[in-house]
Amino acid sequence: MNNYYISSSNIPRYFTNKTKPINMKKVTGIGGVFFKCNNPKGMNDWYAKNLGLPQTEYGTTFEWRQADNPEKEGSTSWCTFPQDTKYFNPSEKPFMINYRVENLAALIDELKKENVTIVDEIAEYDYGKFVHILDPEDNIIELWEPADE
Repeated sequence: MNNYYISSSNIPRYFTNKTKPINMKKVTGIGGVFFKCNNPKGMNDWYAKNLGLPQTEYGTTFEWRQADNPEKEGSTSWCTFPQDTKYFNPSEKPFMINYRVENLAALIDELKKENVTIVDEIAEYDYGKFVHILDPEDNIIELWEPADE
């Protein structure tokens, strides 16, 4: 059986667009998985009981170290939301993926050049910078540049 390992070091550092090569990482990993459900607390309890996901008021946080730099810590969040949440708007889909990125401002500049729908402005918090975009099927995507990167 083959073992496969995925790390940010496996992501190419050189990307191309219509005009020139870009020397930057884009997505470096999964920052979180968020989904709507009818009973968030019940779902959290089920996942805690049956799959061992420890729950806080914000869901579960998986902590890990970067494969290409074990000194650097990272985290991935798993969270339930009520069906009527507005957080995933304007998407009508019941989920949202959060991707960790290395340089959010530069990435947004590149996405604008490619006519990607940018939903909001970059918001900055103690734990990082965030912005939301839509993919071609109107899935909401949250881009996150952690404060420590």
